[in-house]
Amino acid sequence: MMATVWFVLAAIMITAYVVFDGFDLGAGMLHLLIARTEPERQTVLHTIGPVWDGNEVWLIAAGGTLFFAFPLLYASSFSGFYLPLNIVLWLLILRGVGIEFRSHLSNPLWRSLFDGFFGIASGLLALFFGAALGNVIRGVPLGEDHFFFEPLWTNFRVGSETGILDWYTCGAGVLAVVALAVHGALYIALKSSGAVNERARKIARKLTPLLLILTVLGVPITAAVRPRTLHHFSDHAIAYLIPAAAIAGLAGMVVFGRRANERAAFLSSCVYIASMLAGAAAAIYPSLLPSSSDPSHDITIYNATAGAHAMRAGLIWWIPGMCLALGYFIFMYRMFRGKVRTEAH
Repeated sequence: MMATVWFVLAAIMITAYVVFDGFDLGAGMLHLLIARTEPERQTVLHTIGPVWDGNEVWLIAAGGTLFFAFPLLYASSFSGFYLPLNIVLWLLILRGVGIEFRSHLSNPLWRSLFDGFFGIASGLLALFFGAALGNVIRGVPLGEDHFFFEPLWTNFRVGSETGILDWYTCGAGVLAVVALAVHGALYIALKSSGAVNERARKIARKLTPLLLILTVLGVPITAAVRPRTLHHFSDHAIAYLIPAAAIAGLAGMVVFGRRANERAAFLSSCVYIASMLAGAAAAIYPSLLPSSSDPSHDITIYNATAGAHAMRAGLIWWIPGMCLALGYFIFMYRMFRGKVRTEAH
């Protein structure tokens, strides 16, 4: 029971990170397209400026939870994904450098350089996070000791000699890039006005049909790559509420986007992202990291869990800690609610 509780809590924190930091990544990869002048670029940065670094708290919290509750998963994944995790770390640093340094320089050339860092790092982070989720769903070559190693790529095929990047995980990465681009555009539209708002809504309207196509294609492709992902949906009819919520989120983005209801469109995007991640969690449960070769080698909530006493005691500390974090987030977002204004020179 406690293992399932911690599985759900970890999934919630990962979902919170993707929803909150996802619009930061989307804003980063789109800001050079949406903002044409220096005041407009500052406007885009100000939409995420007060919250972008705080949103990353959820990533740290999720990592800490996995380390505490499922130490075997933490050890196996951090050794097997050593190279991509280092790439992600450098991209997170590069994105922070791009945001912070450009505001301290008046030279247009240096500002353009750091704007480029911000945009490229944001796009690559979305791509790698999507590919990481694709690896979890597809499975990795776990041995009997539950450890593995994958090169960055092999032959780009899904099979016995998988790499971190293949056609399936790259497809998952593309889906993540498009989803977070739409998410970011809708957030910029929610927080801005004028030309920035119009361009953001236009980009969201153009990308939403592509997101719909990729989502529809992703379901049968995932079922073909890993048939086990459908077992929980066929065994528990209530699980179909998850894809129904994802469809409702997509529909909401389209309908509310056309009506210029920015808040409802952004919330619909949040529902879509949360539903997609919930669907992925339901598809692999009770596995945490499936094996691509032998199901008996899966890392599950049962063989990766910490002791029962530790999990009960950890929950006692987790609840007040998350209440403090939620209180801080509510306060911060209320403090910076409303639209930002384009600054003039």
